[in-house]
Amino acid sequence: MARSYLVGKKAEFSEGSRKVLSCDGTEIGVFLIGGELVAWHNECPHRFGPVCQGRMLKRVLEPVDENGHTRAFAYDESVTNIVCSWHGYEFDLKTGHHQGSTNIKLKRAKLEEKDGDIYVVL
Repeated sequence: MARSYLVGKKAEFSEGSRKVLSCDGTEIGVFLIGGELVAWHNECPHRFGPVCQGRMLKRVLEPVDENGHTRAFAYDESVTNIVCSWHGYEFDLKTGHHQGSTNIKLKRAKLEEKDGDIYVVL
């Protein structure tokens, strides 16, 4: 039987913010990205590190010129990644996909809204 765990109100989140909570021992990270709340299990699929507590940053691009050289980094402002602090794996916070392979992804947690409150449902 599914259980619900109170996260809070959506208005308590600002763009790019997060809240990591324990749901009877299962840690879930809840993020506001692009105006939408998303939730992920706080476990990197690589070595099970606490991915939801990693740094969040815009996707880094390395533009290559016509000679195959890179001169500087650029950022894709449309994609926010989270970086696992254990080994540096990066994941798109909206999709949960690893930047190098769509076969590696975070495990999504279900969110539900009731009477203005947001809940994680496990």
